Amino acid sequence: MARLAIFIDGAYMETVARDESGSRVDYRLLCSEITRIVDEGTQEPVDLLRAYYYNCLPYQSDPPTDEERERVSKKRGFFDMLRRLPRFEVKEGRLAFRGLDGQGRPIFQQKRTDMLLGLDVALLSAKNQITHAAVLTGDSDFLPALEAAAREGVSVWLFHGRSYMVANELRRQADERREMDADFMQRVERLRK
Repeated sequence: MARLAIFIDGAYMETVARDESGSRVDYRLLCSEITRIVDEGTQEPVDLLRAYYYNCLPYQSDPPTDEERERVSKKRGFFDMLRRLPRFEVKEGRLAFRGLDGQGRPIFQQKRTDMLLGLDVALLSAKNQITHAAVLTGDSDFLPALEAAAREGVSVWLFHGRSYMVANELRRQADERREMDADFMQRVERLRK
C-alpha cells in the first residue's frame, strides 16, 4: 500500500491562509484533503503515516513583556492542540532576533525549522517509510531534501500558495503540484465558534 507523509512549513501555511482566505486552517481537514488528493492522483489507496508541522514560538525578550507572554501562550496552546490530532507531530525550532532594519523594526529569523523538515523528508524517504511526500512550502531551502526523496523513488507532491509564493526550482523538482487557492482553503477552513 502507498504511504504518505505530510510536511507542513507552519509559517508558510499561515501566510497562505491569510492571503487566500483570511481564516484559520483546520489541520485535521487539511490532512484529509491532501490525503484525498494524493489518493485520487495515484489511483491507489494511500495511507497517511503522519503529518509533521514545523514552526517556532514567537520571540520573547528578557524579561518578556506581557504582550510577548500572551503571544507565546497562545501559540503554545495552538501547538498543544495540534499535538492532540491523530498522526500529527509538531516540531519546534526557535525564533532569533537579528537586529533592527533601516526603519528601526526588529528582524527575526526562524532557526532549525527548515533543517528539521528537510531531515525528516530525507530520512523517511531513505528508510522506505513513505512512497509519497506532500510538502507544503514555497522555500527553495527544501530543494536538497526533495531531490533526496526523488532519488529514493518517493513521489513528491508540492502544495503551495500563489505562483509568486513558490521558488521555481522547487516547482520543477516536484512530481506533482497543487496550488492552495481560495477553493482549496475554503475546504480546509476551521469553523468559527
